[in-house]
Amino acid sequence: MIQSGAMRIPAFISLLMLGLALPALAADHTPPPVTPATGFPAVEVHDQEKVAIAVEPYETKEKQSIFRIEYAKYGVIPIRLIVTNLGDKPISLRDARILFETAEGERIQAALPEDVERMMNPRTKPTSIPLPGPLPGIKLKPKNKNAEVEQDFDTFEYGALAVEAHTTRAGFLFYVVPGASPLRGADMYINKLRSADGEQLFPFQIPFDKYLKAKAGN
Repeated sequence: MIQSGAMRIPAFISLLMLGLALPALAADHTPPPVTPATGFPAVEVHDQEKVAIAVEPYETKEKQSIFRIEYAKYGVIPIRLIVTNLGDKPISLRDARILFETAEGERIQAALPEDVERMMNPRTKPTSIPLPGPLPGIKLKPKNKNAEVEQDFDTFEYGALAVEAHTTRAGFLFYVVPGASPLRGADMYINKLRSADGEQLFPFQIPFDKYLKAKAGN
């Protein structure tokens, strides 16, 4: 830390150095620290099953500065998923379905990198190989992959298939969502989590309005 008195650095130089440091920190593209789900506003806790899941949207330009791309410009919202296992046995997310449910009830799957790339380049269409007869063409991925999108998915995407006892796992899922205010009245619907014995846990339905209410109160 710079001590202004001891170091005798003029105030304007200190401010200049701070201004230079902030973009450097933002450019690190480092995932936020992992903390228990129970500390987030938009959380649902299943006491009997000893599992807590929270969601935190990164919908603003400021929050999206950790990424290489400002996704909101393209109708994409990164949602941070935080899963805390409060019990003594692991839980499995191998079969989990983690869906963005709009206020109108439409359930949207998490996007793949090519889905995001398509939103950024709407005129780009996948190429296909025509086949004889009634069979559809074999679709290929677009040729113009975006390296920054691929890197963000590699760095930030949620990938833990299991959450060990008394452990928290976190990561991001990216959703292509319609509307000017897609979070209002929407939920995150999470189903098909399983206990260590293979039993399916009760579904989670976490309202984003919890997050918006807490944000408005700050």
